[in-house]
Amino acid sequence: MSVHCHNDHCHDHAPAGSTDPRYRRVLWIALIVNAAMFMVEMGAGMRSGSASLLADAIDFLGDAANYGLSLWVLSMALAWRARAALVKGASMLAFGIFVVGRVAWGAWQGITPEPITMGSIGLLALAANLGVAVLLYAWRDGDANMRGVWLCTRNDALGNVAVMLAALGVFGTGSGWPDLVVATVMAGLAITGGWAVVRQALQELKVSKTQTVASALK
Repeated sequence: MSVHCHNDHCHDHAPAGSTDPRYRRVLWIALIVNAAMFMVEMGAGMRSGSASLLADAIDFLGDAANYGLSLWVLSMALAWRARAALVKGASMLAFGIFVVGRVAWGAWQGITPEPITMGSIGLLALAANLGVAVLLYAWRDGDANMRGVWLCTRNDALGNVAVMLAALGVFGTGSGWPDLVVATVMAGLAITGGWAVVRQALQELKVSKTQTVASALK
């Protein structure tokens, strides 16, 4: 979706989709799933030595926090929803930068992760994210806040597929490089997605400010 505002995306009230009780229930489900998967993947990443699993675990934690933030601002005015989206976009960017650092450290240390754990946990994470993505699909074209939720979930599912491919690569080559390459791709997804959310949120903040000034002059 374009980062520019069109039609009802620019109104200073909560969009119809965000006030739908079904959307609120979906966000609660997503929060619980992501918090649980953070604990699972963090433990598996530490045991296996996989950079991509650790990166995905931290992403699950960030998503859980973002879903909680989305629930908090769900019925608020456009400006507050845009500010929440800015936090989400910034967290996605920070995640990407962290992963780049972890990749550099892994390359320096020459760590080879355990591929069976990588593949099995990656498959479990993919199932979790696909389930959440299916639930969120109907609200993917909302404001920056709702778009950020969708992008996080979509990126996670793509990342899970990449983790499983990395596990195959590690298993076949006996090298840790497939794991590091996948972690780099995940960092790229986080950085590009985060920047898209930040740009749309800034645009919506500008629109909200213009509407506030116009209302004050009436």
